[in-house]
Amino acid sequence: MTRDTPSSQVEVYGRSVQALVDAMEFLTLKAQRILASHGIKSLEPEKWYPMRGVLDSFDDILKQVGPHTTRAIGLAIPRNAVFPAGIDSFESALLALDQAYRLNHRGSGDIGSYRYQPTGERTGLMVCDNPYPCEFDQGIILALYERFKPRGSFVLHLAHDTSECRARGAITCGYQLKW
Repeated sequence: MTRDTPSSQVEVYGRSVQALVDAMEFLTLKAQRILASHGIKSLEPEKWYPMRGVLDSFDDILKQVGPHTTRAIGLAIPRNAVFPAGIDSFESALLALDQAYRLNHRGSGDIGSYRYQPTGERTGLMVCDNPYPCEFDQGIILALYERFKPRGSFVLHLAHDTSECRARGAITCGYQLKW
């Protein structure tokens, strides 16, 4: 990844980190061991944890368990993380995602962002330039769709532009969304 790693001063809210353990439901002990190996020994939802340890835990999960689990962690984020009030639609959730991201991180340093741009009545582009894995971001987007499924929509088509991908050294990942 070409993005600078976030400052050691950046922390992640425990409720967000709890999504990692919740998503690894059948591998809870493994999740706890991975977190502990990166300095997060006992997870408390109302505490804050070093972002570097969280990111290193994600790397281990991706290597040891795989991308499906990383996506499952993203799917668990809307159930665990703090989101701003007033979200009542899929599009408002996408527009509020960056604000939610910032509510769940604190400290000084560049943590990247989530930028949503509507491109049509039921289409849009989500650009992610944060340090989390692609599958994690995809899981969050899918979870927001399921939670705020638009009337008359049956499926979300999420197309990841892999030519510009953080996993391949790019600074951003882009997702074309159609529902």
